[in-house]
Order: sequence, then structure tokens, then C-alpha cells
Amino acid sequence: MHPRLILAELEEHPLRQRLNNEFHARPSTSLAGAVLVSHLVFKHAATTAEAERANLTKLCQGHVCNSIDSSDSHLMIETGAFRMRWELHTEFSTYTFYRELTPGETLHPDVTAFDAVHPEWLRGIPGKLMVATHVELRSTAEISPESVLAGLSPSGRALGGARVADDAAWVFTDFKIDNGFSRFLVLNEGMTQRQAGRTVQRLVEIETYRMMALLGLPVAKEVGAWLYTGEKKLAELMERIGEAKNPEDERSVLAALSALAADVENSVARTTFRFGASRAYHGLVAQRIEELRETRIPGLPTLYEFMQRRLLPAMKTCEAISRRQEELSARVARNSQLLRTRVDIELERQNQELLTQMNSRAKLQLRLQETVEGLSVVVLTYYGSQLVQYLAKGSKDLHHLNPDIVTAISIPVIAGLVAWGTRRMRRKLAAEASGSH
Repeated sequence: MHPRLILAELEEHPLRQRLNNEFHARPSTSLAGAVLVSHLVFKHAATTAEAERANLTKLCQGHVCNSIDSSDSHLMIETGAFRMRWELHTEFSTYTFYRELTPGETLHPDVTAFDAVHPEWLRGIPGKLMVATHVELRSTAEISPESVLAGLSPSGRALGGARVADDAAWVFTDFKIDNGFSRFLVLNEGMTQRQAGRTVQRLVEIETYRMMALLGLPVAKEVGAWLYTGEKKLAELMERIGEAKNPEDERSVLAALSALAADVENSVARTTFRFGASRAYHGLVAQRIEELRETRIPGLPTLYEFMQRRLLPAMKTCEAISRRQEELSARVARNSQLLRTRVDIELERQNQELLTQMNSRAKLQLRLQETVEGLSVVVLTYYGSQLVQYLAKGSKDLHHLNPDIVTAISIPVIAGLVAWGTRRMRRKLAAEASGSH
């Protein structure tokens, strides 16, 4: 039987096709000749796929659009004036515009690849602009690397660069924002169209993930100032524990420690995602730089060195603050547990004293009960003897018995029976009590 017929009879997992399509999503764009790439990143607070797709529909209303590739989170459209690629991510969306350049065309600093797009459409993009970068792709025949290096001045901007793609291209950038955009210059010496597309994509991803990773730095600085106060407060509470003279003092310190623990856990919950995201974005930056396969240009720092000197300290700060925060949480929890144990021991001591007092009272009550039981025997014997006396007086004419003698004889008998019955009842109750335990 043909394999396709066999597969048709098998039950397919509902996510099989979707997962495979996701694996092949977002392929790099082939680039040939001179190209200007303008890359915009918008950070959004929640999933905005519906609003963004509605806005993309408006873009196609003003241009003749051909959809090249489309999915729930990815779209590639082409018009006569530009090519645009849209991607939806968890925290942000990217809009990458490609415009072909004529050989030798000089670009004005304000020129973008989306000049043909109506400004109102750009204003309608959901979210806030996070990244705006230009990548200018030229051949070494148009712009020689030597001319770029010759234009550098010792007092000018700190330019970084490297030869990439196994020395098939040159990349130059300073990662600074000029006229609203950061800029990359890529000089193609021998890359294929696919290589050129992958190189440009890696560069815009490096810029995107670099900025997204840096979102954790302001949070780290804010939390760092609060951590100093929290650590100082914890030290003061530890001193109060040592000075505590009574259970009230200990309970007061425990309440303060519990409040501090709540503040720390709130801070951890509020910042865990941001610090984790920064760590992940930094890893993606390092991965994309590694994929460029850089070779040093004499006199210039590579992109890797740029990141090690500028981005890595910020990431180390986030990592250190995250670690300090976790350590403070652990210290507060540990000290709270120690103090709680101390308070519990004191409560157990008080409970032991209370039980001792209750035991003393129980023994006293037992003695009183035994005394009452003795009196009960006397009382019951008295009433029993009176009953015998009445009976003897009523029957003296029949039996000729002296009532007083009968009453006297009955007293020890009645007392013995009452005492025996009381003792038997007490033993029965004791046996039942011991059996229930």
C-alpha cells in the first residue's frame, strides 16, 4: 500500500501541521544589489494581533499588495514601492521594510525604506516605538571598506565593525541613534542573495534583542535602591530579635518580618519576568553575533566586543540584582522561621505550665471528689438506715423485732454495700477512660 494511503488512516495530532509550519516560519529574505532596510519595533502591553492585522489591511488599501507569506504571527507583502515583513512576538511586533536602491544612489539622512507609506498608517500601529534602525546594503564596488575606514577620525564616534559571513562582507555600526535611527552599513564583497538576507536579518535582530534586553536595567536600578533599604531593615530587625526581652517583643518583630517578607515576594513576583526576559534576549544577541562569524578589522572593535563592553555590564547588573533579591527573600524566610520557632518554644513552655496547673487542679478536684464520695456513703447509709427503721417499725407486730436493733444491724451492711457499689462504679469508669485512650 502507498505510504500516503497508510498515513491517511492514522489519527493525526491536531497541532502537527501548525508546529511544523512554526518551525519553518520567518525565513530570511533574499537580497540582491543595493538595498535599504528600515526596521521598526513596537512594544505592546498585550496581544494585539487583531488590531495589527486590521492596520495591515489599511496599508494594502493604499497600495497594490501581493501577499508572499502569511500566518497568524507573520506576514510578508510586496508592493511596487517596497517590500514589508511583519512579525508578532510575545512582547513586541516588528515591521521591516525593504527598498531597492539604484547603484550609486546617495541617501539623505532622512530617507527611509517606508517613505511611500502614509504617515497616518504608521501612527496607527499599536504599541510604542522601541527600535528604529536602518541597514544599508551596498557592494564593495560602490563603497569600498577602505573609504569607510579612511573617514574615521580619532576624535569621532566609536565605530565598531567586522568582516562577516566568512569574510564575504563588511559590517560597520556605532549603535547610536541619529535622526531617530541607529544604522548599519553592510558592504557585500561576495555573499549570495540568501547570505545577504540572513546577515541583514541577524543585524536587525541584534539591535532588537539588544534594546529589549536593556529593558531590565531600569528595573534593576529601581529594585537595587529598594533592596538597600530592605537589607538595612532586615539587619535592624535582627538586632531587635537579640534585644527582645519578652514574648510580646518577639511577636512584634515577627510581624515586622512577615511584612518585609511580603514586600520582598511582591518585588520578586513583579520583576521575575523582566529579568528572565532580559537574560533570554541577551542570549539571543550573543547567538546572533556568533552566527555572523566575525573576523576582526584592524583598529576596530568587533560587534561581540561592543556588546561585551556595553551590554554585558547591564546584564550583569540585572543578574546581580535578581540574585540579591532572591537571597534577601531566603534570608527573611530563614530568620522568620528561626524567630517563629523561638516564639513557638515560648508558647510551648507556657502551655506546659498551664497543663501543670491544670493537673494540680485535677488532683485537687479528685481529692475533693473522694471526700464527697465518703460523705455520700455516710448520707446514703443514713437514709438507707432510716428506711430500714421505718420498715422495722411497721412490721414489729408481725415479727416481734426491735426496730432499733434492726436499724443498728443494717447500718454497717448498708454502708458496706454503698462503699462497694461506689468503688465498683469508679473502677468501671476508669477502665472505660483508659480504654478510650
